Order: sequence, then structure tokens, then C-alpha cells
Amino acid sequence: MNTNIATRPPSPDPAGRLQPVQSSEPPPRRALSGITPSGRLTLGNYLGALRRFVERQDGADHVEGHYFVADLHALTSGHETARIRQLTLETAGLFLAAGLDPERSVLFIQSHVREHVELSYLLESTVYVGELNRMIQFKEKGAQPQTRASLFTYPCLMAADILLYDTHQVPVGGDQDQHVELCRHLAVRFNRLYGDTFIVPELSRAALTSRVADLSDPTVKMSKSADDSAAGVVRLLDPPDVVRRKVNRAVTDSDNEVRYDPESKPGVSNLLAIIAAVDGVDPAACAAGISSYRQLKTECTDRVIACLSPLQQRHAELMAEPQELTATLQRGAERAAQLAAPVLARARTAIGLM
Repeated sequence: MNTNIATRPPSPDPAGRLQPVQSSEPPPRRALSGITPSGRLTLGNYLGALRRFVERQDGADHVEGHYFVADLHALTSGHETARIRQLTLETAGLFLAAGLDPERSVLFIQSHVREHVELSYLLESTVYVGELNRMIQFKEKGAQPQTRASLFTYPCLMAADILLYDTHQVPVGGDQDQHVELCRHLAVRFNRLYGDTFIVPELSRAALTSRVADLSDPTVKMSKSADDSAAGVVRLLDPPDVVRRKVNRAVTDSDNEVRYDPESKPGVSNLLAIIAAVDGVDPAACAAGISSYRQLKTECTDRVIACLSPLQQRHAELMAEPQELTATLQRGAERAAQLAAPVLARARTAIGLM
């Protein structure tokens, strides 16, 4: 797999084939990730995604971060138009409230950069139907007679999101591994068929757990797509009394022994994993010194409220100035388009378009 193609678009030779352009400087390493505004963001979205984005931004490895609200992905199923717009702006505000700096990271709305859609079609012309049929999410959600075609082709749009920015790292959760692998296969196939065009990205997983489980059913992920009133889902903008009520009602078990054992004690282990993720420590070590489930829930509640409080305060300030937030996102979209346009141009040339 070729992961070191030139940073400038290749030039066609007289026969129309792309020739890599040699560059004296190594290409910048880039990480990209997006969040779909299909619901209000949860504690899991913060611990598994937003906080990791900020850590990467503030780290010493000099990786350029590109983070976007994937509003086009929210159109693959039935939706309320006003709610999509509301959630898109709310999610973008949470990106900034979590600590992403628009001067150091590129923040934008997916639909504001039109290159995403055009490259998606070029990749639809590269992928095989059988490959899309094997996608687990389509198998799970695509059995209804009114399934939208965009749900079937959405992995191509996700691949376009990634490949447009010469992305090296894709920080995603485990439920997206299959889509990132398809993206890698499409990049390799496109390069083989039409000449070196795309960097083949790497999947970047969290060092600690990023899969926060539902407090009411610890066998499933805490999902932002769940109903807003879901008792087991802690939203990032839930007030402290709501957080306390939800954690206090979290499922545990009957033996009142606090230890980290995801197989036999999923509810207790989930609460320990949340404390561990907030504190950045090993979940098994968190059980030491906690003698009861009541104490466990109190510890978990206090950690979560302390974690979310500054984020909520900053988000309220941002949403009070929506015009400034919109202007920030527009500047981010302009920066993103500057990076995406030459990648799309070389893909168009490579595949044979005039």
C-alpha cells in the first residue's frame, strides 16, 4: 500500500497517465473524523471522540486535525429538517466547547464542502455492489422496504470524507472499523487502476475504552440516536440533577461487590469504565477503595458532572453568539475546500474526466 504519494497533484504525461510529483518536503500528517448529527451527543461521544480530538490537537506529534459535522450522513434515514439543522449547530458548538481550536484544527460542516459529494460518486464508480452488501450497518438497517439508497452507498461518502484530505489517521470507534477498511481497499484499488492518487489511511483506536455502555442496558453502546428521554443515556448538555438521576438508576447486580469484570458484571464494570475514562486510568484500578454500589454511583456522578460542567458553560456562551459560530464554521469550510479541491482534481483526471 502506497502511503507516501506527493503532496501536490500529479501531472498527466502525454498519454494521459498520472505521474507522481516529487516533493522535497514530507507531506503533513493529517487526522480526520466526523460526527453525524443524528441525535444529541452523549458522554460516550465526548470520552471516545471529542476529547481524543483535543488531545491530538494539543499533542506533540504535529498531526493536523480535520473535524466535521457529518450532516449529509444524517440524511440516510427519515428525519425532521429543523431538527437536523439544530443538531448540526449544537454539535459544532460542542466541538469548540470541548476545546478544539479553529486556529489549530480545521472545523467545518460536511455539506459546506461540495467536493465530498463529487468524490463520493467517483468512489461509487470504483466500489463493487457485493462489497456494499457486506456492510454490517446496511445488513442491520437496510431490510425495510423504504430503505433509502443513500444508506447503501453511504460508505462511499465516508470514504470520500477521508480521502479528500490526504488523511493518514482516522480516529473512529469500533463500529466504523469495517467502513474504514473499505475506504482503504477503495484507495488501493483506485491507485492500482488509475495511478497513485490517494494516501491509504490508517485506523487509529483509543488507548483506553471509548465504548461507554447504556446505563440501563450495559450490553449496548450509549447511543446518541436513542430517544432524548432515554434513561440510560447521559447527554453532554444534561444538567447535573439529570446526570445524578440517570447514574443513580444505572443497572448493577445483586452481590454488591465492586470489581471490574465486564463479562459477569457489565453494569458495575461500565460505571468503573466511565470513571476510568474521565480520570485517564485503568478501570480495574478504580475499584480499589470503593466499597459499595452506592459509593460507586456517587463517585461516577461526581466525576461526570465535574467533567461536563466547563464544557456546558462554554457551549452556552457559543450558542449565545450563533452568528460568530456560523462565521467560524464558514472559515473552516473555506480552509477545508482549499485542501479538498486539488485532491478531487487529481482524482477526476486519474479516472478519465476532462
